[in-house]
Amino acid sequence: MEIIQIVAIGIICVIILSLFRENFEDVAIIISLSASILIFFIIIPKISNIITVLNTIADKSGINSIYVKTILKIIGVAYIAELGVQISNDADEKNIATKIELAGKIIIIFLSLPIIIALVDTIVSILP
Repeated sequence: MEIIQIVAIGIICVIILSLFRENFEDVAIIISLSASILIFFIIIPKISNIITVLNTIADKSGINSIYVKTILKIIGVAYIAELGVQISNDADEKNIATKIELAGKIIIIFLSLPIIIALVDTIVSILP
């Protein structure tokens, strides 16, 4: 089970970080970043499976694939931005974390515009 690997990596990383953080902060940041990247690579196959299932459901239901791709992009941006925010917070770079979070939100709004426009067009077409 992947969750056991992920939790083990996290616990080992926390133990190592507690030993190194005071005297070797640069090393601690590298260890934290490495653990984050390792965990991310462990879950990539699961993300691929989720995308495949969602595309299959969309094909069967007749939903336009552009909407599914857009939603998947939005979810991807949210997760990547959150990862960047957490890594920045771990490095005590709150200022950078806030900028990453703001950029993620703006990109999500930009990506969602075609869906919002389609929704408004549908509502307008229903109204008399």
